[in-house]
Amino acid sequence: MEARDADFKKELDATLQARKDLGEEYESAFVDSFLEKIEQRVDTAVDRRVRRQLAEHQMVVARGSSPDRSAERWGERFGFAMISMILAIPLSAIGAAHGDEFGLAVTWLGIVGVNAVHSSGPWSLRALWSRWTGREEQGHGPGDGRRRTSDWAA
Repeated sequence: MEARDADFKKELDATLQARKDLGEEYESAFVDSFLEKIEQRVDTAVDRRVRRQLAEHQMVVARGSSPDRSAERWGERFGFAMISMILAIPLSAIGAAHGDEFGLAVTWLGIVGVNAVHSSGPWSLRALWSRWTGREEQGHGPGDGRRRTSDWAA
């Protein structure tokens, strides 16, 4: 990483020195040239990362195991927890109004229980929804729930 930073610094110094030597009338050309070099470096780095991730994904698929979905799963759990906390406010008020401390405790036990089951289970909301509706998770199979013209005739 430091070698690339040193090359970057050399190019920037050379660009600034050339600007001093040739004057401000060439400034836009120097800036454009320098930005093109930066864009090429960024494109190269992004291409390298994309190729590496694609190769890793292909290796996982070739091995027959499923790709790691921990980041996607974390976002789903976080979203579910945030919705639970938003809904906890009115639910707490209703529970406390109708059952005092006992109602409030039951409400919060329910909220905590639902979040615990959701975060510890081997399922996702998408999978649960597909099981409940009878649709496949990808939405592209025979059980995807879409009506076809042949279905209307029956």
